[in-house]
Amino acid sequence: MLEIIKLMRPHQYVKNIFIFLPMFFALKITQIDLLLQASLAFIAFSLTASTIYILNDYHDIEEDREHPKKKNRPLASGAISKKEALGIMSILFLVGSLLMLSLSLQATAILLSYVVMNIAYSFYLKHVAILDVTIIAIGFVLRLFIGSAVTGIALSMWIVIMTFLLALFLALAKRRDDVLIYLSTGKKMRKVIDGYNLPFLDGAMMIMASVVIVAYTLYTTSTARDEHLYLTSLFVILGIMRYLQIAFVEENSGSPTKIVLRDHFTQLTLLGWILSFGWILY
Repeated sequence: MLEIIKLMRPHQYVKNIFIFLPMFFALKITQIDLLLQASLAFIAFSLTASTIYILNDYHDIEEDREHPKKKNRPLASGAISKKEALGIMSILFLVGSLLMLSLSLQATAILLSYVVMNIAYSFYLKHVAILDVTIIAIGFVLRLFIGSAVTGIALSMWIVIMTFLLALFLALAKRRDDVLIYLSTGKKMRKVIDGYNLPFLDGAMMIMASVVIVAYTLYTTSTARDEHLYLTSLFVILGIMRYLQIAFVEENSGSPTKIVLRDHFTQLTLLGWILSFGWILY
């Protein structure tokens, strides 16, 4: 059971919190009925996303066995067989998609689009430089649209723009970690590494970091909700700077999810942003 849980990668479910953002920004996070809908969508999306993680592990099993960290994954280590993995994947997809269907047909269509996109990513698109990180960023935006579909809350263009840019920034940081592994060990963890190098990734990350900060500042100064909302930009700037420090100084940006779960500075920055944003608007 422990290996099955590891195969599902529940720590990755942190990403799916983006489903709740439409409610948070629309000042409706305290409405119990909408919160229940979003929570069920969170569960449905998480279960379905696990099928993609399993499929990716299944497809990359030989490459993962050469990776210093991924070699310990259940499929790569042999703790779970390929046949067992396919069975688990089928059950998770069925339960996740049916649960989402019970909530919203539109959300189900978006979920299935996410699945199709990630299947294409697993088998081909992840080998195309720039397009690979773009697909990852689009995945975060689709989470927003699912949250919007199940709650009936319209999305602001600012939320979509900022989510896409931030996700692109994090995806570039992941690729930078892959390049560092290649430079230190001579092993290519991904074929797409041929399309990247450190100068390009460092420059692209700096551009994305700058644009994220500018976009957020424009959002907080253009909204008519509260004139003090711009003060929350401090935490966004601190969070971006900390992540750049992790990537450039500590050279450990391979897993954004684990950074959020383990890095206290990042956790305090996120908490500061949530509390300040909530206090000003709510």
